Amino acid sequence: MVDAVERQVEHTRSELPVKCPNAFRYWEARDTPLVRRLERVFTTVTRQRLFPSDEQASALCEDLFTGDPVAERFVAEVMHGAIGSKAGRAMLETALTEGIDAVPDAPESMRALFAEFETVPDWVVPELVEQGAAIWRRWGTMLFSFAGAETLEMYTEAAVATPLSLAGGYAGDSALRRFLETTRFWIDVSEPDALLTPGSAGRATALKVRVMHVSVRAKVAGHPEWDLERWGLPISQTYQMLTLLAGSVTPGLGLWALGYQTTPSEIRALLHFQKYMGHLLGVRVRWYPETVLDGLRVLAMTIVSRSYDAGQHGTELIESYPAAFAPRDGHRGLTRWREKYNYRINSVYSAMYMAPGTRRHYTMPPAFPWILIPILRFPLITAMEIVRRICPPFARAHEKLMLAHRENWYRAQMQGRTAAFDASGALRR
Repeated sequence: MVDAVERQVEHTRSELPVKCPNAFRYWEARDTPLVRRLERVFTTVTRQRLFPSDEQASALCEDLFTGDPVAERFVAEVMHGAIGSKAGRAMLETALTEGIDAVPDAPESMRALFAEFETVPDWVVPELVEQGAAIWRRWGTMLFSFAGAETLEMYTEAAVATPLSLAGGYAGDSALRRFLETTRFWIDVSEPDALLTPGSAGRATALKVRVMHVSVRAKVAGHPEWDLERWGLPISQTYQMLTLLAGSVTPGLGLWALGYQTTPSEIRALLHFQKYMGHLLGVRVRWYPETVLDGLRVLAMTIVSRSYDAGQHGTELIESYPAAFAPRDGHRGLTRWREKYNYRINSVYSAMYMAPGTRRHYTMPPAFPWILIPILRFPLITAMEIVRRICPPFARAHEKLMLAHRENWYRAQMQGRTAAFDASGALRR
């Protein structure tokens, strides 16, 4: 086993020519002395590969140039076509609530999209999908805070930051609104049996997000600031798959630091839940990690491939995130105290889940003394996790509490607004 892995480590890019964006420096990094030494040490100690196999890595690199052809045809013909985005959204809403047959003269591209969307693949295990969704529900609003904080690390990459910066949603004053729209997506798709129930809010939200991604991809890909050879396709298959890992492997492991105990079998359920959610979002990667170790190998591959080339666009996105939770002018009483808490605790999580070497390059709010909050809360969460495992009635009551809490949190933040999932507007520059 070790010999086979060591032969993998000795691989050089010249032996396996693969199309890969210039800024995704995986093959170059694999040939640097430091990474080669790390691979040898890791292999010797663990008897495991540090990175995916060459075939898997090649597929991930190639999928950086791959989009969502089925949904792209629909968006080009309907949303960006002669009828316009407003009429296109109305058609989409009708099909989602009443079925595709309720749309008179539905274009073939729309029927093809819904045929794919409504077909459940043979590999889906409903029990695992629901188990993964239940874990998200169990995490409550902690999922939102962790997801927001962990994403900051990837805003250093222009391939991630440029589409978000051009669209403008996650930058400046609109950062909180767009983050809350994403939060609505997380809530909807993790409701009990949401992803496998026809006509559910979760499935509807997933398709709206899929259409939004395609719309943004089309606009950004044609923008003069976008460099296809350097970054691949905007919102590519591979980067969407990395987002799925950010909802399974990374929180499953990372939340242990806060007292949340997610077992390896639960993380595998999260991977399956995310894989099916990705299917609804149009993610069709050539290779999807099925185990925790494979997920970690993909993350290792991504880490060594980074270029840190986002520049001012990354700076704006990173610094806008904690600032979005700062207390708003004119708010008083309980509302203002809630905003102060959200601002400080999200500043803490940003500090916890960003690499110190990355964080020091940006102007971020201090974590001390508020870092004491998760430290003091750790024993309570740990005890709660233990009781939840040994007492099913407590686990059921806890889930109901988390469901109510995340809805209350969302409503308080949105202040009467609704999530639109609309990318029909022009890019901001």
